[in-house]
Amino acid sequence: MQFFTWVFNLVLIFSLLSNFFTESASSQETPPICSEEDRASLLSFKASISSDTTDTLSTWVGRDCCDGGWEGVQCHPSTGRVNVLQIQNSNVRDSGTYMKGTLSPALGNLHFLEVLMISGMKHITGPIPSSFSNLTYLTHLVLDDNSLGGCMPPSLGRLSLLQTISLSGNHLKGQIPPTIGNLKNLAQINIARNLLSGPIPLSFKTLRNLNYLDLSYNLLSGSIPDFVGEFQNLTNLDLSYNLLTGKIPISLFSLVNLLDLSLSYNKLTGYIPDQIGGLKSLTTLQLSGNQLTGNVPLSISKLQKLWNLNVSRNGLSGPLPAIPIKGIPALLSIDLSYNNLSLGSVPDWIRSRELKDVRLAGCKLKGDLPQFTRPDSLSSIDLSENCLVDGISNFFTNMSSLQEVKLSNNQLRFDISKIKLPSELSSLDLHGNLLIGSLTTIINSMTSSSLEVIDVSNNYISGHIPEFVEGSSLKVLNLGSNNISGSIPDSISNLIELEMLDISRNHIMGKIPSSLGQLQKLQWLDVSINGITGQIPGSLSQITNLKHASFRANRLCGEIPQTRPFNIFPPVAYAHNLCLCGKPLGPCKG
Repeated sequence: MQFFTWVFNLVLIFSLLSNFFTESASSQETPPICSEEDRASLLSFKASISSDTTDTLSTWVGRDCCDGGWEGVQCHPSTGRVNVLQIQNSNVRDSGTYMKGTLSPALGNLHFLEVLMISGMKHITGPIPSSFSNLTYLTHLVLDDNSLGGCMPPSLGRLSLLQTISLSGNHLKGQIPPTIGNLKNLAQINIARNLLSGPIPLSFKTLRNLNYLDLSYNLLSGSIPDFVGEFQNLTNLDLSYNLLTGKIPISLFSLVNLLDLSLSYNKLTGYIPDQIGGLKSLTTLQLSGNQLTGNVPLSISKLQKLWNLNVSRNGLSGPLPAIPIKGIPALLSIDLSYNNLSLGSVPDWIRSRELKDVRLAGCKLKGDLPQFTRPDSLSSIDLSENCLVDGISNFFTNMSSLQEVKLSNNQLRFDISKIKLPSELSSLDLHGNLLIGSLTTIINSMTSSSLEVIDVSNNYISGHIPEFVEGSSLKVLNLGSNNISGSIPDSISNLIELEMLDISRNHIMGKIPSSLGQLQKLQWLDVSINGITGQIPGSLSQITNLKHASFRANRLCGEIPQTRPFNIFPPVAYAHNLCLCGKPLGPCKG
């Protein structure tokens, strides 16, 4: 026994010594320098970029593109050939971060490239080079959120190892090439937000490994092919915002792994099939903006994981299904707006649930505002375009999470100065009702920090415009078509985030305060049909982003600010005043 122990220890020692010498030898090996061909290809791409505010390409210096210093470039550790080129701007909304130029065809000479990602550069234009078909080792091609144009190269169909193709957010046009159907290893296709037209290619039928397909926001036409129901690995299917016609294929409802289904804003007709209950994994169902008719099927109650249901803007009719207590247990958001539904009242199975978003606009609701069993869970409510008349006194009670409420275009009659708004509310839309009272409750130091949108236009609100305190978050303030009097307060300058101001069709007097010119973000200004006097202050010339303005039908006099955009607005914007002059009106005299 001792002999075997001694032998085992000896073998262990020799093994450790062997590993030590092997590691020592390998540590002395010089890592490979990138090939001259690869370096030349990368520098050709760099030369095709005329402007780079990301500063990525400024790191591409020196002889060795594999030493880790060339940002976005990776090489295979043993061959020294470039196998990854990944340049990504994660903050696409930052207008100051971009690359400007084109994709050099020389990138097609990176013969060992496996991942090519140039994403979010915004100003890279021109076509996708056909030379990319030489990248036979490529598994991921990602060129999202640039400004690429032309057609999708049919030669991409030669990249037999490709698993991901993502070209969304460009200006690609023409048809989707049928050769994409040759890529049997494709798992993800995202070519959304382009200008692609024509049908979904029949050759896609061979793509049995797809788990993600997004063709949304294009101009695709024809019907949804039946074979999509054969993609049993599919988890995400988004065909929304196209021109697709015909019925929803029954085959879709055999996709037991499907999580998200969006067919919104097409021209689909027919019923919502009863077989929809077969989508056992579905979490999001978006069918809005089509021409669907018939009832909402009871089988949706079988969707145990569904949390977002949107069938708005169709031709669906009642009655709604009587969803059992345990049906759709995960539901958080529901939108039935703008169909042919005549609900009368909010169904109990909606009112009694712990929902986050409820949108029932244009559903012919009558009587009092509904009382929800779990008001504390609600963050957004839209009950506009109905026939609701009362019930405001208790409506906001315990709505501690409410951020957005739309009750516009009803017949609500109450004193707006007596309501108590939730502290987290950011958007309040009550336009087109029968409201009275003053604005002191909804515009004060308590609400100014949270409210971003206030629209109480087309009511019977009276009193003065309240003073505005510092720290306001208001972006939209619409008080048009009421009975408001008094003047515009100088403290309007505190609304530094304001983008839209409409106080038209009231009884406002006095002068336009020069402090209004401090609202640098203002894009819409309407003070028309009041009794405002004096001049249009020259300080308004500081508002350079203004896209619409109307001073019509007041008692203004003097020269219009002779700077853009005021001197190029149409003459009707200044009509029916006392004596305004200067472009776009006639010249001032004396």
